Amino acid sequence: MKHKLYSCHICCKEFSHKRNLISHYRTHTNEKPYSCDVCLKQFSEKGNLKIHYRTHTNEKPHSCGVCSKEFSHKSHLNRHCRIHTSEKSYSCDVCHKQFSQKGNLKVHYRIHTNEKPYSYDVCCKDFSNNSNLNSHYQIHTIEKSYSCDVCHKQFSRKSFLNRHHRTHTNEKPYSCDVCQKVYSDKDSLNVHYRTHTKEKPYSCDVCHKQFSRKSILNRHHRTHTNEKPYSCDVCQKVYSDKCSLNVHYRTHTNEKPYSCSVCHKEFFRKGNLNRHYRTHTKEKPYSCSVCYKEFSEKSYLNRHNRTHTNTKPYSCDVCHKQFSQNGHLKIHYRTHTNEKPYSCDVCCKDVASKSHLNRHCRIHISEKSYSCNVCHKQFSRKDSLKVHYCTHTNENPYSCDVCHKQFSVKGHLKIHYRTHTNEKPYSCGVCSKEFSHKSCLNSHYRTHTNEKPYSCDVCCKDFYDKKHLNRHCRIHTSEKSNSCDVCHKQFSRKDHLKSHYRTHTNEKPYSCDVCHKQFSLKSNLNRHLRTHTNEKPYSCDVCQKEYSDTGSLKVHYRNHTNEKPYTCDVCHKQFSLKITLNQHHRTHTEEMPYSCDVCQEEYSSKLGLNVHYHTHTKEKPYSW
Repeated sequence: MKHKLYSCHICCKEFSHKRNLISHYRTHTNEKPYSCDVCLKQFSEKGNLKIHYRTHTNEKPHSCGVCSKEFSHKSHLNRHCRIHTSEKSYSCDVCHKQFSQKGNLKVHYRIHTNEKPYSYDVCCKDFSNNSNLNSHYQIHTIEKSYSCDVCHKQFSRKSFLNRHHRTHTNEKPYSCDVCQKVYSDKDSLNVHYRTHTKEKPYSCDVCHKQFSRKSILNRHHRTHTNEKPYSCDVCQKVYSDKCSLNVHYRTHTNEKPYSCSVCHKEFFRKGNLNRHYRTHTKEKPYSCSVCYKEFSEKSYLNRHNRTHTNTKPYSCDVCHKQFSQNGHLKIHYRTHTNEKPYSCDVCCKDVASKSHLNRHCRIHISEKSYSCNVCHKQFSRKDSLKVHYCTHTNENPYSCDVCHKQFSVKGHLKIHYRTHTNEKPYSCGVCSKEFSHKSCLNSHYRTHTNEKPYSCDVCCKDFYDKKHLNRHCRIHTSEKSNSCDVCHKQFSRKDHLKSHYRTHTNEKPYSCDVCHKQFSLKSNLNRHLRTHTNEKPYSCDVCQKEYSDTGSLKVHYRNHTNEKPYTCDVCHKQFSLKITLNQHHRTHTEEMPYSCDVCQEEYSSKLGLNVHYHTHTKEKPYSW
């Protein structure tokens, strides 16, 4: 190991050779004894003068052994060689990012220390590196010393001129070693390379969102500050970035500089051209990492990804409902503002969205462009065809994560899910009654307006909604398309089949929250609840007697009308109650279904059994 015999008396740094000490000492005295005889520039060391002199003689004695590129300085050659070897021997001890040059590491390290040692004395702005200071300096001096010899455009930096010159030569010397895509400048290559590495080195200090480019970070930051520094000199509309202003300006000039080479359609923006071009090539470069579905646009992929993450970043500031797409939020917001910007040119009906207008217009033209390839039934809407197709495939792709019930339509699953959450987002503006489905609200609202738009073409009876009309029509057709797979009994309504099926399964899904008694039908639960509240909402319009359910009112009303709708098919005796007919019928069949569990004596009615049971209990419930 060499001893360091020579020491600087100012900073105490030690050197092993006297010439090194002398050179170092000039950093304190700022002495520059070596002068260039061409441009008179001065240097503190002779070696630096020699290297500088090569800028005049254009001498490049150092050559790359790979690509034969020549350099005036050996350090420049070493730096260049790392492009071929991809060697990055300098590593940041904070974030471990690696660099091929020590100077780049120093500049990078200032990101962590927030050190900005270069300051401009005019505006006192600070910079982390000298090149940024020089670039900023030209803003004040407006000096553009470099001129293009083709179009004579001027530039403040030589690197800008070189980059611009490639727009004339179409030279793209920088190539991506992953996908071989080529670029005219190194910065564009570096930015592109981050699409492979997923590196996002620029982070927002407000929301911590990360970006691959600093310009995108700056643009994003204005969403927090609401800064819009770019203004249109025609209409004074302001924008947060210059690119958006340039695109907007074309709406005044009607300039469409981007043209499709296939169909010659013209576009304001290059992005719109690229997007359009994929309609010809059928290219779908964006792929979902979960289900591998491919998309032609990144925005479509982002929208699709939310179906996996269930992210809903767009929130209504009125009712706080959240949406996965900004367009859906805009359409929803019109339910608050009652805005209906789309109008039918046939009947002048106004609707809130364009899709609703298109759907409505098919009513007038009777267009049914979607046809089932199984039964050839035609539909005016694509989603209606999809729902119908599930009746052939028996496919139910949407499953409830609570009770695992499956549905063929996503909308039906959403409505069903509200039975678990008890969510009722639709409210009547007249009586404030809430509903889980919009169609239920619309049907209910007609009870206030007394509107009955659906009419039976047999008996001309009117109904509030189509469902009730369809149910009524089966009375005329005697159609019973719903069959029990246990006893094969048939029903005209699906809900009647479901209720009947519980007689086999003994399922009682409806429970009283007072006494916990269970019921197979919701209507029975509602009727039972009135025994606790003593509520009697149904009143006879003849004698004003009140009842807790409509069935009891109907039976009572027959006392006034003397109506007896139930007839015995044996003796033709008539009865006002079906239960009375059933009891009477047993006098013909001699059936006695009720048996005493004490003495096994049998009775034809439950009332007779109850009276008999008192002989065992000695109970006398009736007193004079």
